[in-house]
Formats: sequence, structure tokens, C-alpha cells
Amino acid sequence: MGVLLWSMHISKAVTFPTMKKLTLALLLTLNCSTAWAADVQKGWAAQRAGDYASALAEWKLLAEQGDPSAQYGMGFLYANGQGVISDNKLAAKWFRLAAEQGLAAAQHDLGEMYFQDRGDTGDYSDGVKWLRLAAESGHSWSQNYLGLIYKEGKGVIEDSVYAHMWFNIAASNGVNSAKLNKDTLVKRMTPQDISKAQDLARECVKKNYKDC
Repeated sequence: MGVLLWSMHISKAVTFPTMKKLTLALLLTLNCSTAWAADVQKGWAAQRAGDYASALAEWKLLAEQGDPSAQYGMGFLYANGQGVISDNKLAAKWFRLAAEQGLAAAQHDLGEMYFQDRGDTGDYSDGVKWLRLAAESGHSWSQNYLGLIYKEGKGVIEDSVYAHMWFNIAASNGVNSAKLNKDTLVKRMTPQDISKAQDLARECVKKNYKDC
């Protein structure tokens, strides 16, 4: 799982009787969010430097307060045993909290865990759901993973055409392994199936990866 940095934050709903108080509350929320984003980035800088204790310190409170980027960071630490004892269930918990807020990196890593039999996993269909959500957001590694899923028929009906489609899309978005996967797959496909897969890929891109 690669480290993907996202500058996302949540906003808190507030209700005040006057516009003056509402404006003040919004300013406070924006300032808080800016501070949160800075602290999350400090956490990733510490993680990259191998200072996992500092990363944990930066993320823990923010994650508990609901920041999805910090929640993803916590999941990453538990998934990789960095600064904490490796715990797949806790990793899945934090990934899920961030995934439910729409963070594509968390959706990908949570979805991938279902296919690795790690953490709080159910059947493959749940993994497909999270990976598809991430792929629809343009997450190229999730697009490649969907190609593998269709190629192997895990959680979906095995389908070389859709596997080729997703490999093609992921490759166009810079995933080198997706090109290799596609090149291997075409050896067992008919020219007609390849042409169909290419048409589906073009349609999927036009739809911004939705409902592909």
C-alpha cells in the first residue's frame, strides 16, 4: 500500500441565531481545518522519516475528532506496524472511518484488505464496493486492482473484457504494472473482445469512471 497524501478535512455543522456569530464560527472552523491539514502533513513527514511515534502523536487526536486524512494515517500505521503493534482489525477500523468520508486512498486500502483476508473483512463483494468507489474517484491503483479482480473472477464474474478495460484505464493514468497486466491478458483474448474492451474504456473515461 502506497502512502497517498490528501489535503482533505471535515467541516462541523454549527447553528447560531445571528449572521455575525455564524461568520465567526465559519472563520474558526476554517482556521481549525487549516491547522488540522498542517498537522496531518507533519504526521506524514514524520512517517516518511521513520519517526512513527511523532506521526502517531500528530494523527491520533485528529483522527478521534473525525479528520479523514488523520484516520487514514492511523490505519496505515496499524496496517504496517509502524510505531504500534501491527493490528489489521484496527487498521480496517480507521480505513473504514476515512473511507466512509470519501477518502479514495482509504477506500482502496480497505478494499484491498478484503482480498488479502486481513482485518475486519467479509466477502469479496464488500472489497469490490470500496475499490469501485475509489476507482470512480480516479484512484488509478484501484482501477488496476479492479482489472485484477475481473481477470481472476473474485467478487465479480470473471470477465477479460472488463479486466482489459480497467487495466487500460489504469495504464493511461500512469500505473506501469497495469500495462503489463493488459499485455499479458490480450494473449488470451480475441480481436473482437479487445476492440470491445477499448470501446468500453473510452466510454468509461467520458463518464468520469462512473457506472463503468
